[in-house]
Amino acid sequence: MARRIKREFPGVTAYFDRHRKRRFRFRKKGFSAEIQGEYGSDEFRRNYERALTGYRSQEVGAQATKRSTINALVVSYYKSPEFVSLADSTKATYRREIERLRDEHGHRLVVQMKRPHVVKLLEPLADRPSARNNRLRMLRMLLNHAVEIGWRSDNPTTAIRKMRTGSQGFHTWTEAEIEKFFTHHEIGTLAHTAVTLMLHTACSRVDAVRLGWQNVSGARLQYRRQKTERFSEVVVDIPIHPDLQRVLDVLPKGQLTFLETSGGSSRSSNGLGNAMRKWCDAAGLPACSAHGLRKACATRLAEAGASEREIMAWTGHSSPQMVQIYAGKARRGLMADQGFAKLIQNETGSNVDEPNENGSTK
Repeated sequence: MARRIKREFPGVTAYFDRHRKRRFRFRKKGFSAEIQGEYGSDEFRRNYERALTGYRSQEVGAQATKRSTINALVVSYYKSPEFVSLADSTKATYRREIERLRDEHGHRLVVQMKRPHVVKLLEPLADRPSARNNRLRMLRMLLNHAVEIGWRSDNPTTAIRKMRTGSQGFHTWTEAEIEKFFTHHEIGTLAHTAVTLMLHTACSRVDAVRLGWQNVSGARLQYRRQKTERFSEVVVDIPIHPDLQRVLDVLPKGQLTFLETSGGSSRSSNGLGNAMRKWCDAAGLPACSAHGLRKACATRLAEAGASEREIMAWTGHSSPQMVQIYAGKARRGLMADQGFAKLIQNETGSNVDEPNENGSTK
């Protein structure tokens, strides 16, 4: 009997063919399609997206021809340059929320939506601020698209505010946590290589699994971020940190990517994420994740006194907004020390050694 695969790929079931090879099939409401590729791999994801698109095209059918329904708007948005230009991982993230919205409200007319209707759509998520904000974000994008294609003259979401979540996002690894991880996972292990690579390049999971010797030029590492390469010319061009160089020196020069699988193929970003979860748990670091290493690298740069533009050169950000958050948090302690030194000097007339941007005293 086929076993339904839950979690990331709704509608996918696993089965064994006559050669006892495990295969995957997408089935939903009469629509069926084979999903080629190793489960969770980039090839698998692309084929799943194609199957999902085929199912949706069939499902919408007559509804898609009804001008101004949410169903029809979604179909149009998926064909728009804005969506097509997104990275595959971003498309998958957007689709998950859009399809949930579509399943519940696809029959509704976009042209009739007013601010109270939008508020009503958000009400069920009032106790889950992050989920509510995600839904609001998708609605805003869809209704902006409706304005662009002439279905509406305004966007009723513009006056609706996001909820405060109190979340600081992914946990930033501390120096103590980094040391604890490397104590548990010694040099030469895949875990050590992966964390060293991400920590000293500020690369994300999707980029980490693509990096290899082809990205090394002398003592520098160069690559374009997968998330923005379709619409940005930004190239991350950074010197290789000595700790990273020591790790890379033991890797075979013929290796396809630095983090390839034992079979010699490229590792998927989700596969790396799952492995990171196991490695962190094994080291007693349940709060740590791959993205937290990107933040840790940016934090280290900020604490060393790097400017926002210098940090952006490492992270590949094209705007300073996120970098300002990293740098602001990292420099609060330094600014507090500097302020304290001035306070003591004002109160006592004596100088207190004031730390400079590198954390040392004058």
